Amino acid sequence: MSTSYPPAPWQLYGTAFQTFQPIDLERSRAIVPAALEIVSILPGKTLGGLYLSVYEGNSTLTYHELIVVGGLVRYGNQIGSWVSHIYVDDAASVAGGRSIWGLPKELAEFEWGKDSVKVIQGDSLLCNFQHGQSGLPLSPMGKSKISGKVFSGLDKDILMFQGKFEARLKWIRSTVSIPAESPFAKLNLGRPWITLQLNDLHLNAEAPTIVGQWQTSPSLL
Repeated sequence: MSTSYPPAPWQLYGTAFQTFQPIDLERSRAIVPAALEIVSILPGKTLGGLYLSVYEGNSTLTYHELIVVGGLVRYGNQIGSWVSHIYVDDAASVAGGRSIWGLPKELAEFEWGKDSVKVIQGDSLLCNFQHGQSGLPLSPMGKSKISGKVFSGLDKDILMFQGKFEARLKWIRSTVSIPAESPFAKLNLGRPWITLQLNDLHLNAEAPTIVGQWQTSPSLL
């Protein structure tokens, strides 16, 4: 039986963490479709990271999420992120993410603590994220507004969509542990250069647009 899900856009409210760090180009190319050009930020490096969030309150759906960004990519004149792996703890979010945005969402369990987030799938630990409580506020005048583009694929279509964020930002310390058996361990995302905490978050996840077509359809991971 198929799971129902709300239409886009989704309005999501809560708290999130975003890590940023360079990824070796050859590691990124192993998970990015050939139709997308990988963007270098340093010689031999692209940009990736982890996004962990909890959506509560008046959100379209309430759930936890882990997004793995496997690289910064370009298609045509547009630059955005490539999501290589994504995990949530809500079946409707899985169904909507796959059917609307073409994202490879899978179910997982989240242990969201005061200073840590563990993501577990079955008997396997996907990652353990630990963070400090203090940090450097980056939004002294209120909420900051950020937007980011993401590429994905649905059947033969190359999709692009935009996430619009409003949040109070804070630069914090974090450590990330990713076991060798984790599906995204080969990206080496365990040493973030920068970690941001997004408090009082409002994310507007817009409906995607078709920007091209794959020569062969990439399968959802």
